[in-house]
Amino acid sequence: MDSPARTTNAPLRRETLHHSAVAELRAMILEGELPPGRRVPEMELCEQLGVSRTPLREALRVLAAEGLVELRPHRGAVVTPIDPKEIAAIFQVMEALESLAGRLACDNGSAEAFAELDRLHGELVAQFQAGERAAYSTTNRRIHGWIVAMAGNPVLEATYKGFAAQLNRARSLANYDADRWQESLAEHEAVMDALRRRDAAAAAALLADHSRRTADAVLNTLRQGNEAGAVSKEGNRSVSDHPADTAGSQ
Repeated sequence: MDSPARTTNAPLRRETLHHSAVAELRAMILEGELPPGRRVPEMELCEQLGVSRTPLREALRVLAAEGLVELRPHRGAVVTPIDPKEIAAIFQVMEALESLAGRLACDNGSAEAFAELDRLHGELVAQFQAGERAAYSTTNRRIHGWIVAMAGNPVLEATYKGFAAQLNRARSLANYDADRWQESLAEHEAVMDALRRRDAAAAAALLADHSRRTADAVLNTLRQGNEAGAVSKEGNRSVSDHPADTAGSQ
């Protein structure tokens, strides 16, 4: 089994073991490095993060409370599978929220906020060109969150954040497809053009379309994973060999 894609083996400082392990594992899950349905490889992660099993298991309990992992008796921790029906329902709501955010950002965003958005978009393009998928996913999340913040509506922002963790995992799955990744960047370019012109109607429509296309890609990926998972169960394969492990391959 391939080990997670983190590169550092430097031990975490003792006084921050617990919180750092939680942050690292959360990032791995949200960025798709530990895909839905995959057994969490505790021994590999202990070595990689430079921690013992005690702080790692404490971190897993925190993530279980957040709904990101499931602690299964005699099987250890498994990254919580994504329910396609639930994700489809959330995307329907998020499409409307993204559209509203784009419209309000054009009306309410300051010059400084737009400058920061331009900077983030520049990072996104550079990360795409460098093939840095994990960094791209992180910046992508920051851009969507920043547009929502620019809208200046605290109720919108709170509602959006309430669904963000579930959709961040799903978005990362879709962006691991090479064709969708290219399409996603092109959609971001179009959104940025509309925002720079402060064309509220165009920004709203383009963000809604981007959300809808992302939803289609995510749900297609999940359907493929579920179909492959049914085959794997028939073949008596182990959890560590679950097809979700290869969802990020091209």
